[in-house]
Order: sequence, then C-alpha cells, then structure tokens
Amino acid sequence: MAVQKKAQIISQVQLAPGIFSMWLKDLEIAGQAKPGQFLSLYCYSEDRLLPRPISICEIKEDGTSLRLVYRVAGKGTEEFSRLKEGDTIQVMGPLGNGFPETGAKAILIGGGIGIPPMLELAKSLDCEKSIVLGYRDITFLEKEFQPYGQVYLSTEDGSAGVKGNVIDAIRQNAVEGEVIYACGPTPMLRGVKAYAAEHGITAWLSLEERMACGIGACLACVCKTRNKDHHTNVNNTRICKEGPVFKAEEVEL
Repeated sequence: MAVQKKAQIISQVQLAPGIFSMWLKDLEIAGQAKPGQFLSLYCYSEDRLLPRPISICEIKEDGTSLRLVYRVAGKGTEEFSRLKEGDTIQVMGPLGNGFPETGAKAILIGGGIGIPPMLELAKSLDCEKSIVLGYRDITFLEKEFQPYGQVYLSTEDGSAGVKGNVIDAIRQNAVEGEVIYACGPTPMLRGVKAYAAEHGITAWLSLEERMACGIGACLACVCKTRNKDHHTNVNNTRICKEGPVFKAEEVEL
C-alpha cells in the first residue's frame, strides 16, 4: 500500500550530464517496493504542485533504502538535483504494478532513462539473463549490470557497442530469450513489441508517460488497449494505476 511521507536523502551523485543518482532512506516504502514500480516526488516550490514520477532503480536488500536514477528534464527535477545528503523530500509510493517474474530465460531491454528500473529487475530475476542497453551517446549504469548477466550496448552514434538501437544490438549479437522485459521511450517499445511478436516471445513493457496525480484519479496518463478497461469502459487504461508494466499485446503504442 502506497504511503506519502518525508524521506531522507542518504546520498546524491551525478552519473553523467543531466543524470543523477539519489538514495533515499525509508523502511516503510523500501520494504514494499518491487522492480518496475515508481515513486512520486514533490517539489518544495509552491508553483510546482504536481509530483514528478521517477522509477525505482534499486532496493537495498535489507529493505532500508532505495535508489532513484533520473534525468533533469525541467524545473522540478532540476530542484531535486540540488538536494544533498541529509535533506528530506516528500514522496509517495511505491506506486504502480511492477514486472512479473516468470523464471524463464530473459532478455532485459532498457533505453535511455528507461535503463535504471531494469537494474533492480536484473538483480531479482533468478534465471539466465541477457541485458541490452540503448543510449544516444553517453553511457551510464552499464557496469552495474555486469554482475547479473551478459550486457550488450547500442548507441546511436556508435561510440559504444552496436551502432543503432537495441533491436540492432539483439540481432547482431544473436541474443535469445523466452521472455522480454523492456522500459524506454515509445518508439523503442514499438520496436520491441514488433520483435517479440515476430519471434513468438512474451514481452512485458513498462510505459513512459507524463503523469499528474500518479494514483489513477485524474486519467491524465491513459494509453489505448486491446480490451475495454473496467474503470472507464472504453479501450484505454491508466498507466500509473494499472501499469506502468503491461503485456505487449494488451496495449497499442
């Protein structure tokens, strides 16, 4: 059950230009959190009322703290980036539904700021894993994935790994798996969905979307679905509440 409270910042460092890693201490939230879920973080500035959703990157094994890795994308996240050890921040979570863990041979795919939530999943899955990470140019977190599976990289400029996208990296490295877990921008997820359908692989996708309330009340973050949603009785569903993780064939991208 999600809770809203102040959490203390244990540490914050910059991993790459505009990319920050923040550890938060909170036993109640960390003890409930699962891979694929997210937190809503609130700004101190009164002119920024809506929370910012940020995916959970890591959960401490003893359940005492969790890690967020995020990109500075506006005034809210820029405010977060200025916080330091000992500061507190208002948070709500854990929110959403995470990745189901099937135990099958898995391909984990992360693109851009969709890479961080795949790290806790890589740690928690008890199976053979191939990890495919896609970047524009500058890489981050890739070394932290190495203890948990074979890591393959793609970059748009070819500066690391395969030149191209994550599907190019999968094809060129002959990566195989029985289930795919993916998080990243919508164009990447479209490619993953098509690749999974082509090869008859079950795929679970974590969708990225702007959110307002983060708890399913405002209907600001809906996506089209194959079946009618029981909440709205139309062909859409709430990413923050029913998601952000969906089976690939259940959603239209």
